[in-house]
Amino acid sequence: MPAVRLVTEVGLLGPLPSLRPRIGRVTLRKVDKLSCVRIGSARYSVPVRLIGHSVEVICVDGRVRVLDADEIVADHALVAPGEASVVDDHYGGARPDKPLRAVRPSTPAEKAFCALGPVAETFLKGAAAAGVTRLGVELEELAGLEAAHGTETLVAALERAVAFGRWRAADVRSILAAGTGTPRPTAPGEALVIPLPIVGVRPLADYAIEAGS
Repeated sequence: MPAVRLVTEVGLLGPLPSLRPRIGRVTLRKVDKLSCVRIGSARYSVPVRLIGHSVEVICVDGRVRVLDADEIVADHALVAPGEASVVDDHYGGARPDKPLRAVRPSTPAEKAFCALGPVAETFLKGAAAAGVTRLGVELEELAGLEAAHGTETLVAALERAVAFGRWRAADVRSILAAGTGTPRPTAPGEALVIPLPIVGVRPLADYAIEAGS
């Protein structure tokens, strides 16, 4: 009987495929650890929640659309091989302009310099980003400046060096030599509004030249 046979066959039945028509070429891709799929030797980003999942990729009319469970989760313009199309929202927002990397001092000179506080770490990051070579020698010279001028004075000089983008020990030495009388530029403040005094006025007719005068 069909009803009895259905009980036996029900364990072998699976869901019907979606009846939604597919337009264009449909390709299955697995999202890699960078939250991207690769199509035509190019990378296209998808939301990070799909890392490790398989998604459908459709290329049509110069667009690359990525679908998960019949939902479009990414839509990119087609790019050339070797290029990448990345949407910041797929990663939770825009990426920072500069990488946020903690300073890890290893040598005794680096550890002693970082003990000066956050301004020392900022100085080290700026010097490294500016391509300053022989940082070890620079730090040894800065340690000598601390012994000669004191920690507080050196920290103030480092703050000024960071503000003006000067990343060498010679620059810090020049700031120390200039002393505390150097100007400290600040951002412009609000416009100065001064009320003008109110004076009496006379009509122009009072200044007319009368005939015969």
